[in-house]
Amino acid sequence: MQTSTHLRARAEVDLAALRANVRALRARVGDGTALMGVVKSDAYGHGMLPVARAALAAGATWLGTATPHEALALRAAGIRSRVLCWLWTPGDPWREAIEADLDMSVSGMWALRELTAAAREAARPARIQLKADTGLGRNGCQPADWPELVGAALAAQAAGEVRITGLWSHFACADEPGHPSITAQLDAFHEMVAYAEKEGAQPEVRHIANSPATLTVPESYFDLVRTGIAMYGISPSPQVGTSQDFGLRPVMTLSASVALVKQVPGGHGVSYGHHYLTPRETTLGLVPLGYADGIPRHASGRGPVLVGGVRRRVAGRVAMDQFVVDLGGDTPEPGTTAVLFGPGDRGEPTAEDWAEAADTIAYEIVTRIGSRVPRVYLNEDE
Repeated sequence: MQTSTHLRARAEVDLAALRANVRALRARVGDGTALMGVVKSDAYGHGMLPVARAALAAGATWLGTATPHEALALRAAGIRSRVLCWLWTPGDPWREAIEADLDMSVSGMWALRELTAAAREAARPARIQLKADTGLGRNGCQPADWPELVGAALAAQAAGEVRITGLWSHFACADEPGHPSITAQLDAFHEMVAYAEKEGAQPEVRHIANSPATLTVPESYFDLVRTGIAMYGISPSPQVGTSQDFGLRPVMTLSASVALVKQVPGGHGVSYGHHYLTPRETTLGLVPLGYADGIPRHASGRGPVLVGGVRRRVAGRVAMDQFVVDLGGDTPEPGTTAVLFGPGDRGEPTAEDWAEAADTIAYEIVTRIGSRVPRVYLNEDE
């Protein structure tokens, strides 16, 4: 049986843009600071393996994942760079991670106990990075508990069970330039690093900078920066600036073929609930993407779309598999490309435009694009 190569919808991922973004970020932080490409959540929806390879080719020396299964998938694909994995739960595959030479984040005593037991079973030391909660209030060790965790980790290191490769933390409000918590967290991180080093820790890397800090807080660079959303060419927030301000280019372009074009009279209801009534006789275009594909239902009536070189908006509610655009007097042919977002330099909307329409952040727009939308990789070779 022959399989059609026709794609009704597609998310184009420009790996040349991604490599250029990595190089721009590397140039920003300078030669004394390493760069981690964060590829969690399937590389923010862009595809973990192609993105990981492109980031490493462009100068990233570390990769970052949330779950151990993501990190182990990198190893299974033959990627041998340093990989930090930071979101662990009891019973996770510690031994497999040790045997795969992953760096594992440790935020509390329970994790250190499970990890050292796995290291004894594997008969090899685990590479660990101690995470400090400097104010985010999420993962990480509180300052009051830091001496116990540091002491236990150093004892495990002396016993040959672990090797402390890093000390790290994460900002809460770096996407709000000038927020007082930025300085407070930096001060706390300096103190917690100084304590660990005074006790005998000799980390390879100390790091706290995420994408917004990499772009706006140079005093946060330390030995390594972790770049997620910026690597994909998207600004962390409007307050930080636009991607163009930092020489970054959005990597993903989402488009679909218009499935149906038809004339309807004025006053015609459109989609569920008839929240949109055509103001006059008009043309409607049906786009075969819906909330099952990651198109936010909250953008109903507001999401921007480029059809035939003209910006339009979603008319009525986004449904599970489709939405409608009021094309006014235009009558494009079925099969005409509707561009939902891209770099924005050809008149198309951006992921930030969709984030504004859905009252969310651009991170969510790209990461939620579903598996029914094929990823098409452009410029895979240098």
